[in-house]
Amino acid sequence: MDILTEAEIRTLHEALDDEYRAWATYDQVIRDFGEVRPFSNIREAEARHIEAVRSLFLDHGLPVPANPWPGRVERYASLQEACAAGVAAEIANGEMYERLLQTTHREDILAVLRNLQAASQQRHLPAFRRCAATGNGQGHSRNRSHGRSGCRRGDSNRYRLSGKL
Repeated sequence: MDILTEAEIRTLHEALDDEYRAWATYDQVIRDFGEVRPFSNIREAEARHIEAVRSLFLDHGLPVPANPWPGRVERYASLQEACAAGVAAEIANGEMYERLLQTTHREDILAVLRNLQAASQQRHLPAFRRCAATGNGQGHSRNRSHGRSGCRRGDSNRYRLSGKL
């Protein structure tokens, strides 16, 4: 296997750090406001996203950095404020992945980055927008899978190249 370029290594680190930060932020919101949607669903999705990026580190023989974000993320005065911040974060996330996609031609990395970007823009962003509009995080039916990523725990390797993150 070819050795990753410095740009590709930086890309993996940036993607993992972003997913770590998102998980820690959504976990903090849950600790502050309880098991509220969409944060509870999206936190689970972020855990799967972390595993997908971690698997790239392992596949390429790189050490996996620890999550530095728990206890170091912003806290919000209200759930609506947290939802609005989620909207802004997911917009920035989509832009970040657009930039990171330009740093490699490796199909394994591209597939994971595309899947993470799609989850952010197609599932997480709309869920946070609904939450910000309703102000309570519960503005949708429990029967719909807003914020769910479409794969079960432990399936990140199986799904990381399939588009189901």
